[in-house]
Amino acid sequence: MTYPSPVRAPRPGCPHRRLRALLARALPTGLTLGESKFRPWASANFVGARHIFACAPTAGNGSTMAAALRSQLDATEWPLAGHIVADAVVEQACAAHAVRIEILTVED
Repeated sequence: MTYPSPVRAPRPGCPHRRLRALLARALPTGLTLGESKFRPWASANFVGARHIFACAPTAGNGSTMAAALRSQLDATEWPLAGHIVADAVVEQACAAHAVRIEILTVED
């Protein structure tokens, strides 16, 4: 005899688009948001995604923009339904003056 398994609720959708829109508003003047991608991520206790955003300075130096962006992202509240921003990292990319932002989200 086969017993039906309980139906699980569907997993909440990935917040990549919403995160991109929030990040575009949080960027300091002089940085433009470029390409973005995400990859699923999981640990022993959490499930989420790594969101990677490329940014290019329209004026000024990328390293000073990265420093300003780091402090701004640390203070930003991220209203993502069903997800929590666990970590946000800003670093200089390989290209001259480019900035790379990586945000780790986990399901709530």
